Amino acid sequence: MQEEWLIRTSLLLGDEKLEVLKSKHVLVIGLGGVGSFAAEMIARAGVGIMTIVDGDTIQPSNINRQLPAVASSVGMEKARWMENRLKDINPKLKLTVICEYLKDNRIDELLSHPYDYVVDAIDTFSPKVFTIYTCLQKGLKLVSSMGSGGRLDPSQVKIAKMKDSYNCKLAFKVRKKLSGLKADKTFPVVFSSELVDEKVVRLVEGEPNKKSMVGTISYMPAIFGMFCASVVIRDLIGEFKI
Repeated sequence: MQEEWLIRTSLLLGDEKLEVLKSKHVLVIGLGGVGSFAAEMIARAGVGIMTIVDGDTIQPSNINRQLPAVASSVGMEKARWMENRLKDINPKLKLTVICEYLKDNRIDELLSHPYDYVVDAIDTFSPKVFTIYTCLQKGLKLVSSMGSGGRLDPSQVKIAKMKDSYNCKLAFKVRKKLSGLKADKTFPVVFSSELVDEKVVRLVEGEPNKKSMVGTISYMPAIFGMFCASVVIRDLIGEFKI
């Protein structure tokens, strides 16, 4: 008999598919606006093993869009806050927490583990591309989030193959880099086809690992994260086609 908190999931998916989810290991890299919501939805769906990675601390500027960010959590490590959150959702969750920014050699080491799925919610270009490329090289399934900032219309958020994404500057740059590496571009991404007004982007100084700030509404990163989680869950139970 399923635990009470999983009864509605079991009713929808059936016990057999729920047991599949309990046996799977999902890696989420980046626990900002997208990754934090993706991680929570994956945990709430019943995935039994997770690894979460983020080296950042919670800032006041995160409060408008990031799950861990509230006034009382400012200054805390995002990964540690998410650890408490996910374990509170599922005390039986087997959870590994990594509080660090990943460099190339560390990414390669981390991705040497045979994860069942990887969620790329990294918002810095170079480690994002290296993570995607390394997953492809190692045969790891992944879903990657493109840019959620600068958009307002949730109806234009889409799931598609990387090669079929459009109207997203980040996706364009990633595609171009992957083409230069002769890498596959048929993995799933979450992106928005909504055009961004360049006036909502500005350069920033003094903030670690950030070169620009993009205006962002509260709900959009969460929607991206939930779309990412939907790809993971549906693919793990054999219900996802792209």
